Amino acid sequence: MHRPAQRVGRAPRLTRILVCAAAVPAMFVAAGCSSDSGSDSGSGSASGDAKPSTGTSAAGSPDATANAVKKAAYATLPSPCAVLSKKTLGELVPKGLKSAKAGQSNDAGNRGNCSWNSLDNKGVKGSQFRWLNVSLLRFDSDEARGEGNQLAQTYYEKQVKDAQTVTGAKATGSAPVSGAGDASTAVHYDLKKKEGTFKQQTVVTRVENVVITLDYNGAGLAGDKAPGADDLTKAAEKAVKEVVASVATANQDGSRPGGGQDGSGAPSKSASPSASASKSAKPSKSPSPSKSAAKSASPSKSAAAKS
Repeated sequence: MHRPAQRVGRAPRLTRILVCAAAVPAMFVAAGCSSDSGSDSGSGSASGDAKPSTGTSAAGSPDATANAVKKAAYATLPSPCAVLSKKTLGELVPKGLKSAKAGQSNDAGNRGNCSWNSLDNKGVKGSQFRWLNVSLLRFDSDEARGEGNQLAQTYYEKQVKDAQTVTGAKATGSAPVSGAGDASTAVHYDLKKKEGTFKQQTVVTRVENVVITLDYNGAGLAGDKAPGADDLTKAAEKAVKEVVASVATANQDGSRPGGGQDGSGAPSKSASPSASASKSAKPSKSPSPSKSAAKSASPSKSAAAKS
């Protein structure tokens, strides 16, 4: 009577034992998984750290700024009609202080020019004619084209060559000008016109990323004696040094004079190139000042009539 009851009672106990026995390996497996996952999680930060971080990648690859071109030293230009003092203009164009004529420019911060003319009419004794032109061109730094100084140097060399190869020029000569910018050359030649022989002086100067072309010529008209070439050259060289100083002054504005930089040697904010400068600083399609000087060497019709 009791045996069936005993069998019934033992069956659940055996079942519990088997279940527990089966559960033990499961627990070890679970523990093993937990241990593995714990190991993974413990090394997870290391694994995560092993991934290249932004800093590691930047250190391993070339710095983008290392390939960037140096900012141009000068960020703007002075007004071309204000680069020379009245005293200097009185020496170069004594009868033309009020004759200043600015060339048209849609980008005054990067290009501009101004011209003056003077006619000292002495009646039957003839007259003295003078013509002066100052041209300024600023080059900005550009990743595609290069640094402003380098671009300016290339244009400077072209301007010198143009001045040395003017059609019809006689007695051409050139010499470096000391104390004027980073590079400066004075070119002189004679140019015969129907009014007389004009003594032409072209001084091309580069200061940082700006090229200055100063054209100055003189002639004795209606029988008056021609001016001395040496005197004209000295006057032109003196004038171009004044223009160089004007360019530096226009770019001071919290920067150290002559370099567009602060005391640390880094380009100042005021000297940072504008976005449009690299395009606008390209040489214009108009004739270079040295070539236009040959065309403009003779006085105007009204001036010739007076002489």
